[in-house]
Amino acid sequence: MSTKYNVEALLRPPVEYVAAFSYFSVAFIMFWLPNGLMLVKESALICGSALLLLGLNRFRQAWKVRKYQRGLLKIKPFSISSKTLPVSNERLWLGKGFVWDSRHTQRLADLGRKGGRKYLEASKAYLLARHIEVKYEKARLFNIYKESYQRFHRFMARQRLNPVASGIKYALENNPFVPLPPVGGDSTIHAVGLYEGEKDISMSLGDRVGHTLVLGTTRVGKTRLAELLIAQDIRRGDTVIVFDPKGDADLFMRMYVEAQKAGRIDNFYFFHLGHPEISARYNPVGTFSRITEVASRIANQLPGEGQSAAFREFVWRYVNVIAKALTALGRKSDYNMILDYGQDIEPLVRDYLTMLANTADPSGSWKEKVLEIKEAFDDSDNREYRVTRELSSRDRYVVALLRYCKDNDILDSVARSLARTFEYDRGYFDKLVSSLLPLMEKLTTGKSAELLSPDYLDQTDTRPIFTWQDVIRTKGIVYVGLDALTDPEVAGAVGNAMFSDLTSLAGYIYKHGAYNGLPDIDIKNTAVNIHADEFNELIGDEFIPMLNKAGGAGFQVTAYTQTWSDVEARLQDKAKAGQVAGNFNTLIMMRVREQATAEMLTKEFDKVEINLLTNISGYMDVANTESDQEFTSSTSQRESTQQVELIHSKHIMSLPKGQCFALLDGGKPYKIRLPLADSSDFDGVPSSLTQVADDMRKHYTMNDDWYNFVPSWRDAA
Repeated sequence: MSTKYNVEALLRPPVEYVAAFSYFSVAFIMFWLPNGLMLVKESALICGSALLLLGLNRFRQAWKVRKYQRGLLKIKPFSISSKTLPVSNERLWLGKGFVWDSRHTQRLADLGRKGGRKYLEASKAYLLARHIEVKYEKARLFNIYKESYQRFHRFMARQRLNPVASGIKYALENNPFVPLPPVGGDSTIHAVGLYEGEKDISMSLGDRVGHTLVLGTTRVGKTRLAELLIAQDIRRGDTVIVFDPKGDADLFMRMYVEAQKAGRIDNFYFFHLGHPEISARYNPVGTFSRITEVASRIANQLPGEGQSAAFREFVWRYVNVIAKALTALGRKSDYNMILDYGQDIEPLVRDYLTMLANTADPSGSWKEKVLEIKEAFDDSDNREYRVTRELSSRDRYVVALLRYCKDNDILDSVARSLARTFEYDRGYFDKLVSSLLPLMEKLTTGKSAELLSPDYLDQTDTRPIFTWQDVIRTKGIVYVGLDALTDPEVAGAVGNAMFSDLTSLAGYIYKHGAYNGLPDIDIKNTAVNIHADEFNELIGDEFIPMLNKAGGAGFQVTAYTQTWSDVEARLQDKAKAGQVAGNFNTLIMMRVREQATAEMLTKEFDKVEINLLTNISGYMDVANTESDQEFTSSTSQRESTQQVELIHSKHIMSLPKGQCFALLDGGKPYKIRLPLADSSDFDGVPSSLTQVADDMRKHYTMNDDWYNFVPSWRDAA
């Protein structure tokens, strides 16, 4: 069909078939009966070939129109296996689609008019098949037929391509009685682009440093999209870190399978708070660039509004004192230590002052002097050494040791901070830190406490211990399951601590490189792909600097959430939420149920003009009585234009499952169909991990099962 006209005519009978039939008929006569047209064979051959080409062109035009009309109701899904997954060192493959422009807006508008609705109505045969399916749902004979049909379908899927098998597959594919895929939404949103055809859609890896935001309501395919992106990152050899607050068994299994096929299984870490028996271990406060980060990672989990702000600041100072003392003693901070010394700081004061005394007097004679001071404290008649009311509940030896260090001026800044904390009234002090202890109890209770406070000296525990620096240096793959459905508070605390740790490490890498201190390695940065599913449950003040500044260290964040209001509710600050949104340069939006979220994409574009055809008809009586003409009539068609939004929010809210709009290449709108992962790739997974996945499927209800209808032999649409 010619495209030189302003108005497309795709919603009409494919009349080109008539022209094609005419061309073919005349060409046939020229080939077989040239004498009947009084042509010599050579001229007939030339003319017939020309007519044949013209007929083929007309047939192609009619076929495209007919295919477009048939595809408005049903778009064939496509799946992809690990073997056929395209992996590039320059591009990130997203699926099949096209660039959205005013032509597609025009076609959607045409379908919404009266003349276009008939192309969206199911046939009578299809409606009859659905009626029979519902009526005889429990009939044994009908179920036998359905099972036999499915078995035959699977059998044909295994057949090699040949003319017979291809014909049968095509017939199965286009069976008008088969129910439409249960993807919901409006299939025409993508179908309007199929007239020109789909192409592979990908984004430049250089754009990923600007971070990617994926929005979509529950069960529309966000996690399946995550599988696709994560699989490519693993196969490319990048560092991959995945945060999964609720737990998706297929996502975890996909990571394991891809790591196995890429030969990177030795660098795969499975961390899950709900399965501590097989989980790797991680100390959220064990590594840092600045000592103050330990206190910040813990205090930030406490409420900071109103009067609670003062208590949180005191808790921050208290934890900071503990962290400084532990670091000076050469001990690695963990949650158990902070809980122990949060309840009673006296043992830490004893250990630290003992270290100072040994450093000042290596001979050990100071011990006798401390005992003498202790005896003086015990003597009620000694007025020089009297215990104050605040220290009356403290151990006399520790009080004497503190007095000795003060008298001999061997206190450093850490010891002075410990001393001021130690000299608080114990009852008053316990009230000030009362908000710290419940949180620390949750983080150190049960088997998960072994994961967060690992014993580095226990050689009988074979579960690995990882740090983010080691993961990045070895280009590791980490699955982080936070078990948020069981205990959201602990999940949020651990997730935020991990983000804070990663942000701190990003600053170090930016300044020194990931391999600083290792011999014969000049690589400064390495790609670190961070995928945060349900990231609204993880986001906090630690997440913002990661988005702002971590790109220079090679950190590439892909965040997945349902609505932008979830982020605003989590941050409790609309301006701060806007700051977060401004750091995502790439936006992928699946079906959402909130108009404000949909408008994050639709407001990015100017309005476009679409054409309107108006039919005008009328008649007029002839006033001249002497004329034989009694009236005149006229019919005309007027073309006008109307400004509309390039993509309307209702289009976003009506997307089928597994489809999305994306802003790529600096703001170009793309309409994309996502491929579906082939679950047959999960063969060969160890039984222990399979049991974990089964348990995750049993307890978590966030898995998207919309891909079950996909034929296993479909590699591409």
